[in-house]
Amino acid sequence: MEINDFLNHTSEWLRGTGPNSDVVISSRIRLARNLANVPFSHRANKKQSEETLQSIEAALSLVEQLKKSRNFHLSDLDGIDRQFLIERHLMSLEFVKSSNSKAVVIEKDETIAIMINEEDHLRIQVLQSGLNLFEAYNIISVIDDMLSKQLSYAFSADLGFLTACPTNIGTGMRGSVMLHLPALVMSRQINRVLAAVSKLSFTTRGLYGEGTQASGNFFQVSNQVSLGHSEEEILQNLNGLIRQLIEQEHQARQALITDNRALVEDRVWRSYGILKSAHIITSQETIELLSMVRLGVDLKIVKDIDCGAVNELFILTQPAHLQKIEGRKLSSQERDAKRAELVHEKIAKLEKK
Repeated sequence: MEINDFLNHTSEWLRGTGPNSDVVISSRIRLARNLANVPFSHRANKKQSEETLQSIEAALSLVEQLKKSRNFHLSDLDGIDRQFLIERHLMSLEFVKSSNSKAVVIEKDETIAIMINEEDHLRIQVLQSGLNLFEAYNIISVIDDMLSKQLSYAFSADLGFLTACPTNIGTGMRGSVMLHLPALVMSRQINRVLAAVSKLSFTTRGLYGEGTQASGNFFQVSNQVSLGHSEEEILQNLNGLIRQLIEQEHQARQALITDNRALVEDRVWRSYGILKSAHIITSQETIELLSMVRLGVDLKIVKDIDCGAVNELFILTQPAHLQKIEGRKLSSQERDAKRAELVHEKIAKLEKK
């Protein structure tokens, strides 16, 4: 399996299925783990980092769930490859800042991705489509248990798992859910909602996680606290909050359709029309327009496209994906033209079905 092979299928978490998939794009569980008696990644010297990489790779090779995975060393990936994996949510922005003794292990359907020597020695993540936090946790728990038999984790009886960032100490677990909240944004309720989320000790980020702003009406909501709570408590609290946000988004959608149906339909069809006819279109504009089309799909205004197809367009129109499809590096203007062409082709095929 090579990186280009990922272009030939839609990621499992982008299928547009799973519970509450009209609002919830995906659920993710991430575990941070470090090896005992080894300096954290940012303090380790070259020899220590290389030994850590080799130890973890050997342990991962014994995990049954990773039999169909591929190991990519960061030093072997060029800039487009790295950005490509970031766009697919398989690597973090932080991870690619340096490439020494780093690797990412990716399972074939992209539900499992493991970064070695990121901020922590191990960053294990499992992605699922829709609101599937507990399913993702069950998968990652099995992987973690298998690895713990091969590796000695840095652990304190008082603090739990030890991590490079103090906010991850404890369970070392971060649960997060990607939400599409266009109606709350359109009805200008989103700031009030996000303020309430923050007061409950949860944090909200953009499409690509920490350090990114919300775009296309997408918001990642995750737990801030890892210490003093069990994994089950964290997931129950997060799941409860997400269900409240889903209900608020549903209510906002219903209110928009009841009170401003003509306005909603106009926004949806204008967005659809621009996507079908534009000759040059930026990544940011594409995300915003696709967000409105996705709302139209969910409200049964647009019937030629399903959520999975819209999700696919969200990712295929990202800069590195366009360059992978084209097979060469593209200038910004060339990407904008290629993006418009790709969207035309995809929509035309969907309309013929």
